[in-house]
Amino acid sequence: MTTVLRPLLRGVTYTRILHLWVTALPFSIWIFISPAVPWAPLLVLIPLGLVPAVRKGEGVQARLLLAPDERESEFSEEPSATWRDRWRTVLWLVVRMGLAAVTTIATTWLPLLAYGSGEMATGHSPGGIPLLENGSPHWAYALLIPVFLVLLYAATVGLGELVTAAARRLLGPSPAERLAALEARTEQLMERTRIARELHDSIGHALTIAVVQAGAARAAADPAFTDRALEAIEETGRTALEDLDRVLGILREPERPVSSRPTLADADRLLESARASGVKLDAEVTGPVDTVPGPVSREGYRILQEALTNALRHAGPVPVRARVRVADGTLLLEIRNPLEGEVPGPGRGSGLRGVRERAALLGGRARTGPDEGDWLVRAELPLG
Repeated sequence: MTTVLRPLLRGVTYTRILHLWVTALPFSIWIFISPAVPWAPLLVLIPLGLVPAVRKGEGVQARLLLAPDERESEFSEEPSATWRDRWRTVLWLVVRMGLAAVTTIATTWLPLLAYGSGEMATGHSPGGIPLLENGSPHWAYALLIPVFLVLLYAATVGLGELVTAAARRLLGPSPAERLAALEARTEQLMERTRIARELHDSIGHALTIAVVQAGAARAAADPAFTDRALEAIEETGRTALEDLDRVLGILREPERPVSSRPTLADADRLLESARASGVKLDAEVTGPVDTVPGPVSREGYRILQEALTNALRHAGPVPVRARVRVADGTLLLEIRNPLEGEVPGPGRGSGLRGVRERAALLGGRARTGPDEGDWLVRAELPLG
């Protein structure tokens, strides 16, 4: 019994009926104006449904009144973009009007019939109620009361479910809208992944530099070296804070333009930071780095940063060879350092995985792993 009555306790049951009542209101008014032609408002539905903005309004109404509890709306809230969408809107208006007429009749006359049956059962004769006005009072009319109430329940719940199903079918997103939503969702996920990589690379690099510098300064017990280490930690921390502020700006205000991300033109600062941390770095940059396209240059900077961070974190202050070359329409980055201790697996770590993802997104390729006694990070990125 509780399950049967549960729909009567849900607010959406009544907002759906309200949605249909509002639809029937123009018909009700028109009947008083011109009872000889009660179907005249139907002629307005076709030109009305062909107006693109009507689909948007109907979608908003459906979301608010037919399915307010759903987290993600199943109704399109965009103007009609194609003739197919416009004719679907016309059909929806016709269906909605027909269901509204049935709902109005059912929710108006079924309570009156239940009331009239009660009056007839108690010996009174109510007037003006169809099906009962010509009857004679009798106790048996009491048996019709639950019948009319059950029919009222079925009309209240069933018509609401029916109009919601019709709205999902006729006001649901078109294939083009579904594709656009999917593309937007994909762009959002890619942006979140990019932000995660940005935070991992910039903050991870800064923390690695800080840890290595602090450990080296403590071990050296040399005031001059300690001063240089603190300067390197300060510079690296300041750069990391700038990156963090830029990424947080993207999260807070996606529409707000943010400062540009570092590119290979800033590689000298990155290389000096690595040297200051104690890395014996042999770096060589050849070719017109300044002409590398922005997206390739930015991702190349991050790949170089991750490779240096990886060397510091896992191998310590070991000799590192870094080669950055621009030639033949390709940006080549190759970073080598001697392997120390156990050889890590080729796919371990989100940073190295990020290197391969960055290269793949730009149509290039990347390799990370042991190579002739060294640990190698090599990326080839097309400039086109």
